[in-house]
Amino acid sequence: MGKTINIQPLSRIEGHANIKIHLDDQGNVDKAVTHFNSIRGFEKYVQGKPAEEVTRIVTRICGICPWHHHLASTKAVDACFGADVSPAGHILRECMQNMAQINDKILHFYFLAAPDFVMGPDADYSVRNVIGIAGAVPDLAKQVIKMRQLGQMMMEKFAGKVIHPIAAVPGGFSKPMSESQRQSLIKDTEELFEFSKYTIKYAKEVIFPKYLDEVTTLGTITSGFIGTVDEDGSLNFYDGNIRLMKPDGSYTDFHDSQYLDYIGEHVTDVSYGKYPYAKSWDQGFSMDLEDPKGIYRSNCLARINVCDQISTPLAQAELEEFRNNFGRPAQHTLLYHWARLIELVYACEKTLELLQNPEITNPQTRLDVTPSAGRGVGHVEAPRGTLIHDYTTDENGMMVSANMIVGTTHNLAPISMSVEQSAKMLIKDGHVDEGILNRVEMAVRAYDP
Repeated sequence: MGKTINIQPLSRIEGHANIKIHLDDQGNVDKAVTHFNSIRGFEKYVQGKPAEEVTRIVTRICGICPWHHHLASTKAVDACFGADVSPAGHILRECMQNMAQINDKILHFYFLAAPDFVMGPDADYSVRNVIGIAGAVPDLAKQVIKMRQLGQMMMEKFAGKVIHPIAAVPGGFSKPMSESQRQSLIKDTEELFEFSKYTIKYAKEVIFPKYLDEVTTLGTITSGFIGTVDEDGSLNFYDGNIRLMKPDGSYTDFHDSQYLDYIGEHVTDVSYGKYPYAKSWDQGFSMDLEDPKGIYRSNCLARINVCDQISTPLAQAELEEFRNNFGRPAQHTLLYHWARLIELVYACEKTLELLQNPEITNPQTRLDVTPSAGRGVGHVEAPRGTLIHDYTTDENGMMVSANMIVGTTHNLAPISMSVEQSAKMLIKDGHVDEGILNRVEMAVRAYDP
């Protein structure tokens, strides 16, 4: 008689999930199932609401990335109403989007992922956390906390609420940026940029070399990838076409309004979330590790894979080094951590570029908007992946229906596959210990779900 191992709850992730590992009579893994527990009824909550109010409601979907929901929603409402966006409003939105990316990447790498690497995957769980890191490297821990606070407060000082923002509005942005605010934000971002350079150097020299075996084996699956690129094929967090890449590196670009032609949503009985898949590949859907069908991944590794280049110089140099080491597309799951730090550098560089654009202080931050009937799709790159909001409004600008594909949702099937691959690789003949189970969790944490 086999047995079942429960990992519940999964620790150091931003959502809610648990894992059931089923062993056969010999103590080897028969199957491993990842259950995603979050129930989010926002597609129903927003029905009947004024569309401009929805942009403030959906920030409650995620307390970690509210800005990304706020901006994707606002872009969807723009499209419903046929609204033009003022140049300053566009720049301010993109600036906030990139600032929010900085904060999130510091949070994930240092607070959620780093305990596995700094303390070690076999360390006791009582010290395998951010408090353990503070004890092991106190000076670094103090700097991390300072940088995390700096990133949050600089957004709050300018845009008001940082957790549940209200600053973006249909047609643009609700307030202009003063010159003194711009200079202050430049100074703060330069400090974060220096920290981002330190972080990626520290990771490449101190952390990643010690874990090359795990990086090249743990949770690795073969999949396609999804992300956003601009007209030049460069990485972009805020605007551009969606690029869907096959495992062989070939890809198709499409406008976000066409997403239903390319992405299907598979309903499963083991998760509250639907599993998106590449409908346009005409393969169907299968999570078979040996012969997956329709499986693609989102988030930072996906974006690093799908883009042709990065428009900012230091991040581009990091991308070139990454590709020299791992190729394109890179499939190793733990490389999400490396890709996340490349994006941290990019987000700092891009924020500085936007803040140095003189148009950002133009007082005309919003154009007139008339609520109307329409369908609109808005998307941005949330830290966890391509975030899509699809709205339909009536003639009074009230919400009739909504569909949302959240960044992590793209990764539900790949996470499940990475968990099964890790469990089957690590658990043999009934030998299981806490270090092994933590390594299974590490395959999940790489995705930052």
